Amino acid sequence: MSALQDWLTEHATALEVPGVAAAVLQDGEATFAYHGVTNIENPLPVDEHTIFQYGSTHKTFTATAVMRLVDQGKVALDDLVRKYIPTFKTKDPTVAERITVLQLMNHTAGWTGDAPEDVGDGDDARERFVEKVAGFEQVSPLGSTVSYNNAAVNVAGRIIEVVTGKVYEVAMRELIHDPLGLNNSWFFPNDVMTRRFATGHSQKPDGTISVARPWALARAGAPAGGFGVSANAGDQVIWARFHLGDGTAPDGTRLLSKELLDLMKQPTVEMKGSALGDYVGISWLMRDLDNGMRVVGHGGTTIGQHSEFTTVPERNFAIVSLTNSGPNGAQLNDELQKWSFSEFLGVTEADPEPVALGDAALAEYAGTYEVMHAWVQLTAKDGGLLINVEIKPEAKELLRSEGADVDQEQPAIPIGLLDSEGDRYVVSGGPAKGMKGYFVRDESGRIAGVHVSGRLATRAKQPV
Repeated sequence: MSALQDWLTEHATALEVPGVAAAVLQDGEATFAYHGVTNIENPLPVDEHTIFQYGSTHKTFTATAVMRLVDQGKVALDDLVRKYIPTFKTKDPTVAERITVLQLMNHTAGWTGDAPEDVGDGDDARERFVEKVAGFEQVSPLGSTVSYNNAAVNVAGRIIEVVTGKVYEVAMRELIHDPLGLNNSWFFPNDVMTRRFATGHSQKPDGTISVARPWALARAGAPAGGFGVSANAGDQVIWARFHLGDGTAPDGTRLLSKELLDLMKQPTVEMKGSALGDYVGISWLMRDLDNGMRVVGHGGTTIGQHSEFTTVPERNFAIVSLTNSGPNGAQLNDELQKWSFSEFLGVTEADPEPVALGDAALAEYAGTYEVMHAWVQLTAKDGGLLINVEIKPEAKELLRSEGADVDQEQPAIPIGLLDSEGDRYVVSGGPAKGMKGYFVRDESGRIAGVHVSGRLATRAKQPV
């Protein structure tokens, strides 16, 4: 067996991940490994044919389709969204007047990004969803900061529909899937269900693993990685080859200019270091390691499935991992990436060590913060901070109606500041150990928000 297979078997077994498919691409040569089963209730061995949901990695597909339209002279990144969707509205009317196509794809739109997407599964799903954006809260000023935004990418998907005159899934098939030969990538659950596919699983704090239901997300969310967006590991490697290449398809046909392909991997906005990385390109998330090596990638999370897609362009290297369990699948992805960097690139990626501070120094960070669906409570303890996330009642009802288990108590997440004067932090324990984030200050210097999992949670304006 390969070193990749040996590692995957050992660590997936230890973390009790039901099923995983992984691949390493190095200098054009791909090595694959598989472990476990598709579904613990109706098990089939995971193999090269197994299709997993890869979630938000699909944002890079949507962005690449937009770039193909840019290459064809049909779209410009600095065009206003209203050029393509004249009726586009936001809760802050000045945002709808000023937002550009690029800002839809680099997470700087500023409105609530995780709003409900279920507006039906008809061909008009994206059009109807765009109408709902008018009611989304504007969390931060347009272009002022990064806050992960599924909703904005769905608007970009609607632009693809308007420009091509075709429903999103058909346009993507013609712009991306067919030219690249992505013959094992699918949008519609009915297409996936007739093939060998993975079902998501959830792992409770007591270790109990169960099948996660429902399987699919709302159709409107396909551009951001929802609905039934799925692929096998082989097609994900094809995607890696394309983005490590020169913009041509496997048959030599040019799909995108090398200039525009490389532009996607250039920073458009900088972060202080968060769960998303250090920069956002055109959809790609990027971070620089201590040795200066730049990592370009994107992960994905759906209902009980976690994926990771990472490239290192300067080393012509990529690692793909598709798992069907959470949160242990996400932990496996993270550990696999670190091992792969060490094993294949000779690069050791160590988690930064937080500094211990007294309660007085931590007092300004403690308090209650808010995102659309949850309260985030930070308390000082033992030289660090604890994050407790409480889902809001209305969000619980929505998630419960979709079959999610939202009543189990979630453990607190320990974080520590990375220096005594800065506002960056790192998760210091648990499955998310090593994940980074940072605090945001207002004009007066007061802590006004905190980036958690790439989302900006703002100070609660009233007691919870």
